[in-house]
Amino acid sequence: MSSRRSWKHQEFVAHGSKVTCAALGKKSGRVLATGGEDMKVNMWSVDKPNCIMSLSGHQTPIACVRFGPNEDLVVAGSQSGSLKVWDLNQAKIVRTLTGHKAAVKSLDFFPYGEYLASAAVDSLVKLWDLRRKGCIMTYQGHSGPVNSLKFSPDARWLVSASDDTTVRLWDLSAGKELRQFSGHYGPVNQIEYHPSEYLLASGSNDRTVNFWDLEKFALVSASEAATAQVRAILFHPDGEVLFSATQDYLHVFSWEPSRTHDTLVVGWGKVADIAISQDELLGISYQQGSVQVHVVDLKQVAPFGVPPPPTRGNASNVAAVSPEPQRPIRRPPTGTRRNFVRSASTATKLKEETEGEAPSADEEGNDITNRADIRSPEEYRQVFQQPVKPKSNNAHRNSPAAHKPAADLPSMVGNMNLITQEFSKPSGLNVADFLPVRDTCPLPVPRLTHPLLFARNPIAALHPNQRGRSVQSCKRVI
Repeated sequence: MSSRRSWKHQEFVAHGSKVTCAALGKKSGRVLATGGEDMKVNMWSVDKPNCIMSLSGHQTPIACVRFGPNEDLVVAGSQSGSLKVWDLNQAKIVRTLTGHKAAVKSLDFFPYGEYLASAAVDSLVKLWDLRRKGCIMTYQGHSGPVNSLKFSPDARWLVSASDDTTVRLWDLSAGKELRQFSGHYGPVNQIEYHPSEYLLASGSNDRTVNFWDLEKFALVSASEAATAQVRAILFHPDGEVLFSATQDYLHVFSWEPSRTHDTLVVGWGKVADIAISQDELLGISYQQGSVQVHVVDLKQVAPFGVPPPPTRGNASNVAAVSPEPQRPIRRPPTGTRRNFVRSASTATKLKEETEGEAPSADEEGNDITNRADIRSPEEYRQVFQQPVKPKSNNAHRNSPAAHKPAADLPSMVGNMNLITQEFSKPSGLNVADFLPVRDTCPLPVPRLTHPLLFARNPIAALHPNQRGRSVQSCKRVI
């Protein structure tokens, strides 16, 4: 087994100019979006050396980028404050939104429905309806740039973190601030909800991570001071620990009680985003026009595994603190803390105050400006395009193997009572006389849609030359 705990997986030139932002897809952890001063958003797949697709349309450098929950959408905010949403499956732009007056700092998609939240240097938090192409609510309260925002897993709240050292919780149904959390001594850079519990984590320039109880609206605990300012945080999918990424380091924390399980040197520089893919944690960073992808093997990180003993070969990965031996984490029960209910049926109805902000002519652009340049068609189909089921010309019909003689459908004949109420039956004739008979007409089900069956007067529906024929003749006509 390899003794490496972390390594640089790949490095590549992402843009012809400086890279300004980068984000990993949280669902798979294997797709990557980068934004640059060249005003483009480039799409990548981890392990693939080439750009899959390049998205154009912004008129100013890209400031922020974010994948949708299913990685089928990507949104990018610009230095001028505009937003553009692309459908990756169809490789086209679907929305252009304007309203912010300064660079966009953070973006997040609503868990259920076509809504989007954005935060910017102008200290505003905006909620957008992607169907109406406009802003439906603006939340004001922060006194500095808003660095991060997230929807709660149950879609009831929106939380934001700012340079003003506060974290604010917004009630989406009431359209107002529900609670303000103060406890950091520097700008708050990142916030993250626990995957199940009513718990919120916030990471700050003061090098600590605070854990907040969202039932009692109180501080649960604070982590030990890290090696540098907190740049990215992420709960493990099972919710037992939190990963905190600082410059060149990864820290593993729990909160009840507060504990540092492990700290290791990764060497990823100013990390921009982290994500988990199976038993690996991926981190991305950028410098000038290049992007680096680093990998951490979680099987060798406490408390999930036992780190290897320090050797000259893995000295760069030696933990800065003594890691604990491998053992299951057993936090004391919280007692009354509830879990998020993840269901679209429980999603809160958002309070809306439509502002009627429409895209400007310059930002809306045209098909030439707003385009998706697919650089690698084969990789694009594999990574972003959903398989399309072939359409059959006879899709409305049953397959031949499913066809049965009409006489073998007693249930359908029984249901004809509903039709007989609409018939004006002539004397001496019954509806059954117009149904197919096994011996004379073994027809498939679609033939039961003959006009005679649904005519108010079946005899009147016959051709004039056929009205005088016998009932047996009528059976042959059908």
